[in-house]
Amino acid sequence: MRTIGGRTDHVVVVGAGLSGLSAALHLAGAGRRVTVLESAETPGGRAGQELIAGHRVDTGATVLTMPELVDEALSAVGGSLSEIDLVKLAPAYRAHFADGSTIHLHTEAEAMEAEVRRVAGPREAAGYRSLRTWLTSLYQVQRERFIGANFDSPLDLLGPDLARLAALGGFGRLGPAVAKHLSDERLRRLFSFQALYAGVPPSRALAAYAVIAYMDTVAGVYYPRGGIGAVAEAMAAAAGRAGVAFRYGTSAAWLERVGSRVGAVRTTAGERIACDAVVLTADLPAAYRLLGITPRRPLRLRFSPSAVVLHTSAPRGWAPLENRLGHHTVFFGGAWEQTFAEITRRGRLMRDPSLLVTRPTATDPTLAPAGRELVSVLAPCPNLAVGPIDWRRVGPVYRDELVAELDRRGLTGFGADTEDLRLVTPADWAAAGLAEGTPFSVAHTFAQTGPFRPRNLVPGADNVVLAGSGTTPGVGIPPVLISGRLAAQRVTGGPARVRRARGARRTVSGM
Repeated sequence: MRTIGGRTDHVVVVGAGLSGLSAALHLAGAGRRVTVLESAETPGGRAGQELIAGHRVDTGATVLTMPELVDEALSAVGGSLSEIDLVKLAPAYRAHFADGSTIHLHTEAEAMEAEVRRVAGPREAAGYRSLRTWLTSLYQVQRERFIGANFDSPLDLLGPDLARLAALGGFGRLGPAVAKHLSDERLRRLFSFQALYAGVPPSRALAAYAVIAYMDTVAGVYYPRGGIGAVAEAMAAAAGRAGVAFRYGTSAAWLERVGSRVGAVRTTAGERIACDAVVLTADLPAAYRLLGITPRRPLRLRFSPSAVVLHTSAPRGWAPLENRLGHHTVFFGGAWEQTFAEITRRGRLMRDPSLLVTRPTATDPTLAPAGRELVSVLAPCPNLAVGPIDWRRVGPVYRDELVAELDRRGLTGFGADTEDLRLVTPADWAAAGLAEGTPFSVAHTFAQTGPFRPRNLVPGADNVVLAGSGTTPGVGIPPVLISGRLAAQRVTGGPARVRRARGARRTVSGM
């Protein structure tokens, strides 16, 4: 593994999202002096939180899996996951289908096998068991070698784990791989829609990306009381106790580079912060602009689809809410392949949408004022490059269409009985500095996967490392936490030592 040469005593981390916080914790645990610059007034980035009309709204990620990666980062400075009150969601999702059926997705094997038997019979239940075994095997093969490792060359892939991954069918296509185990179309969707997080339709995604389905459907889905933003707050607090200096409301303007080495970060306020190394966690094109270097690639980067998100407030006790919504609810439309084609290739809004509705107050009522519930609707849509839609004009109209669609799907009176808190469109993501108006960064196509993904070391910048969803290993809370650790390893030359607090243990509440 290549590492940064020369002094690395003081590291400046640009960005206090989860990747930056992970990097800061691992660096501090390895004895480095760390300064974190964050343009916002609070930590979190795309996993942050905002107070809107008395509601604590998670403005980005809403699904937390693999919390042990948070524990790993906190452990680097002697902390632990016990600092966060986690609830394991059971079921992890509630799924409603166009034929009127409902399936509850449980991550416990026995509970899910019983649910599959209820909705699809014993043959599909046996298929679920074999699928679960396959997903687990895929994850075990990829965990350390492919997901949790730094790559210097595609040759780094060579070895027995590559052969094992190939033997498991990891280089085939996800949709057909899932179909080998399940014949029920509803179940196939339930165990493959996660590919959209990686920016690729299930029919075209590598089967290796079934590890995302593993995280969602086997490892467990969790929610921290206080919201996803509570994870960032706990990580920042632990880093602060370990001596990490945080500079909120401070934006990096450019990196002062002499030859191939950065000696200081210049802020938009004109301040010069000297350093020995830099970890950049900004969205990939923004990181390259700060650095003044854009690595050459044989193919243009492809970005994932985007999303429209409608945050609303609903009255507590409202019957459709209680009857139709769990914490996470997926409303699947009748169309499937057409939907993916519309948002990934044709640049159109979904004519028969599949929607993710999150109701975090089902788990933590304190997120909303008394008598209210927080409900957020996420609708996948094209990014601004694939679908250059005039969102200032289309946004309000599309909001009305989404509300009407939810009304038709059983949330009767959604438009009349809820109050809008905020509508977020790709134009808003772009205004926040996210390339092509997507919060999901670079898509996980084959040419942008593993050692072919933009690397966290940039040629021509000897003491700069990248972290975040645009680089290794990829998009989502677990990958960005890993990316922070991988960035720290590029600086320190190895894993940070763990300083587990005496008596610390993980705390997970039941529902």
